[in-house]
Amino acid sequence: MLILTISTNLNCYRKTFNLLIIYKKFAQLNNCIIFAIKQLQINMRRDIYQAIADPTRRAILMLLTVGAMTPNAIAGHFGSSRQAVSKHIQILAECGAVDQNQRGREIYYQLNIDKMKEIDHWMEAFRKMWMTSFDQLDNLLNDLN
Repeated sequence: MLILTISTNLNCYRKTFNLLIIYKKFAQLNNCIIFAIKQLQINMRRDIYQAIADPTRRAILMLLTVGAMTPNAIAGHFGSSRQAVSKHIQILAECGAVDQNQRGREIYYQLNIDKMKEIDHWMEAFRKMWMTSFDQLDNLLNDLN
């Protein structure tokens, strides 16, 4: 449980929390309201489709198809800073697209095949639709000849 003090004057302390629920008004002293805050720890992951929407993250996933790599090795393939690549890797890890394994002092990231199968399963309906459309186009072109 967290204690959050909210001052009613202009010099209030502000802090951003991920997800807070005001649990109970605890006390009110000298123009300050003190709340007991219950913070919910919801294990929310980013959406895999948001993660693969970025071309850099898709490129990182393509690199990891070869094998596990360290963040420095991944960053070496891009013209951006190591911190920027680490942020992309963090987003991929949060959605479960990559797994991390620590070997000694190094952290290696590898592709999570099961998460990629989730994308493939979602794409299957579109693949069937496209194949049907292409078959119809083939039939039309054959009839024209």
